[in-house]
Amino acid sequence: MWKKEYDRWKAFTELDSKLADELLIIEKDEQSLEDAFYKDLEFGTGGMRGKLGPGTNRMNIYTVRKAAEGLASYVNDQGLSKRGVAIAYDSRYMSKEFAVETARVLGHHGIPSYVFTSLRPTPELSFAVRHLQTAAGVVVTASHNPPEYNGFKAYNEDGGQLPPKQAASMIDFVNKVEDELNVEAADQQELEQSGLLNWIDDKVDTAYMEKLKTVSIQPEVKKDISLVFTPLHGTARDLVEKGLKQIGFSQVHIVEEQAKPDPEFSTVESPNPEEHQAFAVAIDQGKAIGADLLMATDPDADRLGVAVPDENGEYKVLTGNQTGALMLDYILEQSTNLPDNGLLIKTIVTSEFGRVIADAHNTKTLDTLTGFKFIGEKIREYEETGEYSFLFGYEESYGYLVKDFARDKDAVQAAVLIAEVAAHWKNQGKTLLDALNDLYEKHGYFLEDLHSVKLEGKSGADTIKKIMDDFREADIKEVGGKKVISIEDYATTKRHYVQEGTQEEIDLPTSNVLKFILEDDCWFCLRPSGTEPKIKFYYGVKTDSKQASDDLLASLKSTVNERLHALI
Repeated sequence: MWKKEYDRWKAFTELDSKLADELLIIEKDEQSLEDAFYKDLEFGTGGMRGKLGPGTNRMNIYTVRKAAEGLASYVNDQGLSKRGVAIAYDSRYMSKEFAVETARVLGHHGIPSYVFTSLRPTPELSFAVRHLQTAAGVVVTASHNPPEYNGFKAYNEDGGQLPPKQAASMIDFVNKVEDELNVEAADQQELEQSGLLNWIDDKVDTAYMEKLKTVSIQPEVKKDISLVFTPLHGTARDLVEKGLKQIGFSQVHIVEEQAKPDPEFSTVESPNPEEHQAFAVAIDQGKAIGADLLMATDPDADRLGVAVPDENGEYKVLTGNQTGALMLDYILEQSTNLPDNGLLIKTIVTSEFGRVIADAHNTKTLDTLTGFKFIGEKIREYEETGEYSFLFGYEESYGYLVKDFARDKDAVQAAVLIAEVAAHWKNQGKTLLDALNDLYEKHGYFLEDLHSVKLEGKSGADTIKKIMDDFREADIKEVGGKKVISIEDYATTKRHYVQEGTQEEIDLPTSNVLKFILEDDCWFCLRPSGTEPKIKFYYGVKTDSKQASDDLLASLKSTVNERLHALI
């Protein structure tokens, strides 16, 4: 099958010359050819993401045009074509080219586009959709993936990533495009002259910065802390730096080696603030100046990592669950006139720490599936019904949303808030670590971990399916010395109570996710990644001490890993 697709590309006389050259390089490498052509690059609920290069299973101008063609059909089907589409892009290879290709395809269908002239963070695209009242949005990014990747994320008219029903419609339109090589794209200059391609910049930036001021909960807090910030060669420098300074932070030190956009991300192994090595340069600079707080954003600035000095002056990188807990506690403790119907929204793989903190403030917690699109969908729902008032949303993978003027995770907002949280606690004579330990003393020692297994290509996809099938079908009643209380299968939306032999419905959309709830506040979860060739294992425990939680977590992981390794 893949050879037929390869032959089709080889026979296409108008193939982009760069892609033709790349195809020539791998023409005798059958494994590389198979991986490039054995399937179409999947357009899923979060858009598409893949390696750059020639082929139906790669990111290139033709697969991008196919996605844009599907988006055009989706917008027309919604009856919103006159409102147009906002488009942003990050610092990766081909990002601006893909943004322009998207605009050219939309323009061919008479749909106006509003494109930033230079790179912008993903959350500003979310804001731009709402501010410009466009029908949809696109951001060209592969988030924190390696340099050889890029991606295409689609947003709805609310500025959120497409929830399941809308995503299914969009995916259907994309899949109906049978020949990506012959998708028509209008001339860029003609679109500019006709008003179908519009370049946007300052007005959207200025409006976003005004909204960013509202993230501050205590504007009067003394901002006498020293900050080090690195955008990890991505999009966040300008907005984060200005956002901090406009609410009074004057000691903001940028990691200059990582401040310039660089598609190779040349100073880090991975441009992912979840990886501790991404903080190496920031830590050196932090030690040199005695910084109170280090912050790092991923290339498209929807994720924020934080590091703080311990009692020995060594910087400790906080987990997403820990940073989220600190921000949530600050919001609930320091905000005035909190609504009676306030709501925390988190995902099913995010720590239960947040729920306990919210409970202590009589605030409801709502769980969603993994993916911030589900949080954005709920914000919109409750905005319309008035049943709840959104207070904070987060997920363990360093994604946070403080104010809903954006509808996707926003590292710029998070940077502004966590800096204020750090300043608040410094004024109390405490560090963020001190504040975190106080929360542990009060609510219990929650500890979480994530283990990802990378399995590439068709064989990798088959292995991931095998792993999910095994855990789904096996009669697992005990893990790490803890009894299994219930198993939540989000593919069937059923919760099975192991001891009782009963089951009930889970009121969430279907997803290929399994979560095992164990006794004594333990759990683990399996989820194939929707954007990378990985399967992810999430773990959570709670005891009365760090040592006990460390021991219990190690036991839980060891038991699961033993079963996993027998399958791969």
